[in-house]
Amino acid sequence: MLITIPSILTKEDVQNVRAHLDAADWESGSNTAGPQSLEVKRNQQLPPASDTAQTLGKFILQKLTANPLFLSAALPARILPPMFNRYDEAETFGAHIDNAIRVNPLTQERLRTDLSMTLFLSEPEAYEGGELVIEDHYGAQTVKLPAGDMILYPSTSLHEVTPVTSGTRVSSFFWLQSMIRSDAHRTILFDLDQSIQALSTSIGANDPETVRLTGIYHNLIRIWAET
Repeated sequence: MLITIPSILTKEDVQNVRAHLDAADWESGSNTAGPQSLEVKRNQQLPPASDTAQTLGKFILQKLTANPLFLSAALPARILPPMFNRYDEAETFGAHIDNAIRVNPLTQERLRTDLSMTLFLSEPEAYEGGELVIEDHYGAQTVKLPAGDMILYPSTSLHEVTPVTSGTRVSSFFWLQSMIRSDAHRTILFDLDQSIQALSTSIGANDPETVRLTGIYHNLIRIWAET
């Protein structure tokens, strides 16, 4: 399930974040690449333990965890601190699958990566190329979103960032472990939750049918959740 989460950051938020990132010292993205990714990763990355990365990461998480659509789609248990990357001309990240287990660089806590996230921090017209291409059951999905919007997708997906041919692509990327391990189960719960919200608006949250579906939703979470 690929889900676009619009307007995680306002345009003013993006400008403030970019002001800090544009003044930061970047390092080679290969410093955090695994053995397979090392062969295809050609970009720049903000050191995860830097003051800038930590401050901006906390700000993004505050915005993200207040977003109802994100919470409905992800059902997060634990979220890794956001990281930041930059692609200048000719830089790219070839086809790869994210590591199944990642370590929080600040706490050393291990986390299973169920969902991957990319928060776009450059407007689409600011660069050519640099599309995020994600393989799913329906083929290759090409993603290039407005600054402030985020794409959420299963970490099991083969994906790549195509070469930037002009301009600069800046984004935040990170992972989470969901309370619901199965992508199929998360999709069912997301669809059910969206229907409950629509019914709450049209016939009321206390209507017997809305209440019954809400009970089914929570009982499914009881069956499938891992905490």
